[in-house]
Amino acid sequence: MQSPPDSVFEPRTLRLGQAAAIGLGPRSRVMGILNVTPDSFSDGGLHAETDAAVEAALEMIEAGADIVDIGGESTRPGADPVSALDEQRRIMPVIEALCHRGGVLISVDTWRAETARLALAAGAHLINDVWGLQREPQIAQVAAGAGAAVAIMHTGRDRVSLPDLVEDQFAWFAVSLEIARKAGIADDQILLDPGFGFAKDADDNLELMARFAELHALALPLLAGTSRKRFIGGLTGREAAGRDAGTAATSVILRLAGAAMFRVHNVAFNIDGLAVADAMVQSSRQKEPGHG
Repeated sequence: MQSPPDSVFEPRTLRLGQAAAIGLGPRSRVMGILNVTPDSFSDGGLHAETDAAVEAALEMIEAGADIVDIGGESTRPGADPVSALDEQRRIMPVIEALCHRGGVLISVDTWRAETARLALAAGAHLINDVWGLQREPQIAQVAAGAGAAVAIMHTGRDRVSLPDLVEDQFAWFAVSLEIARKAGIADDQILLDPGFGFAKDADDNLELMARFAELHALALPLLAGTSRKRFIGGLTGREAAGRDAGTAATSVILRLAGAAMFRVHNVAFNIDGLAVADAMVQSSRQKEPGHG
């Protein structure tokens, strides 16, 4: 594995909507996954009621999550499509309830511009788009108008990818970043997610982990989303709900490769693993010339 540049562990700020911000660099950050869906691959149906979803979000924050990512449409392969109205009916009561309580940073997991607009108007801080702003490019204008951050994900679905896995990442992100920057989204409002599991087989995911540090050539903070993915099940032999230890292992590996934020189901499990990884990073940096 290639080592990341030391600069990725230097302090930087991710500017969010609602005049909020998250510090990145020296300490890893955690995004808790809250699926308000009946059919997500590991937690579908658990948070379908608003009260249960709000309670789960607050438990994630108590466990140490920096932000909660709320989604109303499953992105697992083969999931039934959801209408914009159904998506909004699922997530908006949860977002509104959490914003009313205050003190919770909220990401909305959607590719739809109108859903994003409603969520940001209610008080959400970040848009997490699994189609990298490319399915509905106007979502970038929605984010820019609200001063919100965006997590731009890579996907290989519904298209022909380049033979080299990392070159395909660069090609995809070049298009997405052009959309973002033309809309007026600043670089300090952007996270990039290489999209583990999205039209990537087990070998692809392992290669992406091994070559993760190459993505720092994009000079933007990286979000890692491996949580309970199928390739972890293939490595461990466990069903989705039993993959938290395997997930934490990938989080540690990717933190050492320079990932800034981690999107996970089990916040506490990953917080512990990342605390060890952060200590390793800081110990190594203190022994380098110029640090200490």
